[in-house]
Amino acid sequence: MLQTVEHATAKTPAWSVIWLHGLGADGNDFAPIVPELVRPGWPGIRFVFPHAPVRPVSINGGARMRAWYDIVSMELDKRADEAGLRESMGEVDRLIARERDRGVPLSRIVLAGFSQGGAVVLAHALRQRVPVAGVMALSTYLPLGGKNAEERTPESASIPVFMAHGAFDPVIPLGLGEHSRRQLQTFGLDVRFKSYPMQHSVCAEEIRDMADWLGERFAAR
Repeated sequence: MLQTVEHATAKTPAWSVIWLHGLGADGNDFAPIVPELVRPGWPGIRFVFPHAPVRPVSINGGARMRAWYDIVSMELDKRADEAGLRESMGEVDRLIARERDRGVPLSRIVLAGFSQGGAVVLAHALRQRVPVAGVMALSTYLPLGGKNAEERTPESASIPVFMAHGAFDPVIPLGLGEHSRRQLQTFGLDVRFKSYPMQHSVCAEEIRDMADWLGERFAAR
């Protein structure tokens, strides 16, 4: 089981948000966002921020850092090390299982991720036979190319997705995010996509939009 940073808004949380960080960061990266995101009247939530394993990253000269998978190329279909990506999806499965053991069903678990972390949760969601409550994918893209059509489950079409992207992102261009949105919509997923005047980062307006989207998930249950 990966080490995690956790923040619970109630003694017995009714919901869980499992949030994966980006390349070179760790589970502490998004923990400070919790007070900005949470609104009065929401159910109790356990935010789980796992640390990715440390591994060499090819595009960074083989330097070792926290990464959900190796990045072997800047080309879309060759960018992600498939073995590492699938290993990280397995780690997400283990984190979900722990939340279920702690009393939170999949119908009240939200997956979130930034950049690399977002790629993992999008690929993971398409392959689930028991859908989670939703996915928030920030400044990211859908990896694994044509294998998504082969491996996706019919059940995944019921997962709502919130995607956010910087209009001036130099790391993962906006066009790549938009292409991923269209792929997900082709698979039947309900995708809310918003862009913001920023680079590869998160802004206050984006946090407000995430809160609106999360609030809709809570109200639906």
